[in-house]
Amino acid sequence: MNQQSRIYADYAASAPLRPEAAEAMERVATELNPAGQYKTGRDARRILEESREQIADLLGADPVEVVFTSSGTEADNIAIQGQALAAAAHRGARTIVSTNTEHPAVLESVQWLCDGPLDFGFRHRELPVDAYGRVDPRDPDTAQLLAELRDNPSDTALLTCMWANNETGNINPVATILDGQDSIATHVDAVQVVGHLPIDFHSLGAKTLAASAHKFGGPRSTGFLLASRHADILSPIRGGGQERGLRSGTVNVQGAAGTAAALASAMENMERENLAVRAARDAIAEVARTLDDVRIWTEEPALPGHLHMSLPGAEGDSLIMLLDAAGVDASTGSACSSGVNRASHVLTAMGVDVAVARGALRLTVGKGTSIPDATRIAQLLPGIVEQARTAGMA
Repeated sequence: MNQQSRIYADYAASAPLRPEAAEAMERVATELNPAGQYKTGRDARRILEESREQIADLLGADPVEVVFTSSGTEADNIAIQGQALAAAAHRGARTIVSTNTEHPAVLESVQWLCDGPLDFGFRHRELPVDAYGRVDPRDPDTAQLLAELRDNPSDTALLTCMWANNETGNINPVATILDGQDSIATHVDAVQVVGHLPIDFHSLGAKTLAASAHKFGGPRSTGFLLASRHADILSPIRGGGQERGLRSGTVNVQGAAGTAAALASAMENMERENLAVRAARDAIAEVARTLDDVRIWTEEPALPGHLHMSLPGAEGDSLIMLLDAAGVDASTGSACSSGVNRASHVLTAMGVDVAVARGALRLTVGKGTSIPDATRIAQLLPGIVEQARTAGMA
């Protein structure tokens, strides 16, 4: 099968570059150091600040609150580590509250602070999730925990919760979770959401919010952190003091311009694209639900392009290799280590049995996925699942 006939179904990992982003980056490709005091530096700075203003306007933030980073992962690290360290230094707060379904950028930052090789003195408190990995503020235990944070915030260094899960696509009610938590540091990993759902940073109430450009068709190795004027952050990144001193280093002007252009395109076309993406996803889901013993983990409210499932008796690696051979790019949704398929930490945190979790398959479609593409994936699924189950578990 030639490259042109392949079907890409891993948009949650990385979306193709939007033409608007490519054009914007080409226009500014020769710009140099935006920190320079000379004319070319001022020209580069103007482009950088125009990009910052555009992103702020699109997301309900102030331009000064847009901090460019190299990725969503870096944005998460700055926010998690920086706010926790500031809370410990300035308030003596040592408790970090988070779910166990977070992206590794958040999960491992929290683990490093609480249980890492250096004794920072932080303690982790788990924010409960339901059977679909979603935080339910109506759950008695969750409601009690959130009330405790509101009523007695003195020891809470940070509350963090992802907006939409990168594996399941399930959406958390982050505005409700953050309601009344103004006295503590709060962070939202919105990497899967930015460019796919409307966002008003000021209305949301988070102190920080992380985004990654290539998730919505911007350039890779570019992201940003929305950091409130009121956020207290001791950034772990030291250097020349760029980006409010939160992310030192020469700023990527081309990446900033491409990010702003991609985000503008995504926001302008959001409603139309989401309708088309949801239709493609649902065409696959309709067939997936007929498979024997299938467990569908994506449940509304969810992002329109996600379909995450488990096929007990099949190995996740077998499923994606068979799909690959058939011309479909897909993933298990969980990180692999040294080529070994491991059960998704998201699914195990949801209470899913390890054997079931190892049979995970994540299909994520996007604006480039046609209905014929989705129909082809749906036609392939039953045979591929049968083959993978015949091969058995490793």
